[in-house]
Amino acid sequence: MTTGSSAARASRAVAVLPPNLLAVGLTSFLLRTVFGVQGTFDDPSLAGLPLVGGFSPLAYVAWAAVGVAALMLSRHVWGLRLRGVGKAPQAAATLGVRPARYQYAAVLVSGVLCGLAGAQLALGNVTLFSENMTAGRGWIAVVAVMLGRALPLGVLLAALLFGLAEAAGFRLQGLGLPQQATDAAPYVVTLGALFLTTARRRRRTRPAGAAS
Repeated sequence: MTTGSSAARASRAVAVLPPNLLAVGLTSFLLRTVFGVQGTFDDPSLAGLPLVGGFSPLAYVAWAAVGVAALMLSRHVWGLRLRGVGKAPQAAATLGVRPARYQYAAVLVSGVLCGLAGAQLALGNVTLFSENMTAGRGWIAVVAVMLGRALPLGVLLAALLFGLAEAAGFRLQGLGLPQQATDAAPYVVTLGALFLTTARRRRRTRPAGAAS
């Protein structure tokens, strides 16, 4: 993604699609060739993540990562340069900063965090791996970043909102509602948040004379 958007100057929205499609196909292929199963891999000897205070250690890592990211992006020189590269890479380059280096580093760190999220999903909630078990949660994370304006605390609040919507879907399913309707709850909230955020931004950027 970084190679496509930085070196080849392609659209980020377009550059992100091939890696995602490759990951979906590659996991299915490796599941068949390495483990000899199709659909779901489940090993009874596979141990899940231990619980500390009712939560897995990765839950505490996630909370700590929010504070570390907030301090890094607002206080540390590396974080300030990273924000500058994200907003105006050409301007940052004129100051002696190498934008590609910071972009690659940001993608590597985000890849590590996504890997930890996958470990929580496969070893924290359950102890199995299933094809497409993320069920679009990565795209919800993208919306959370947009809704939180790429600020750690804002992204945290957006993620809590989507998590609350998913938990509410589970509760509604227990009340007898169809599973298809309850599974759609996080995505309905995602679409609603996108709509409200877009409408609010358009209202702010609308010229003063256009309102009259």
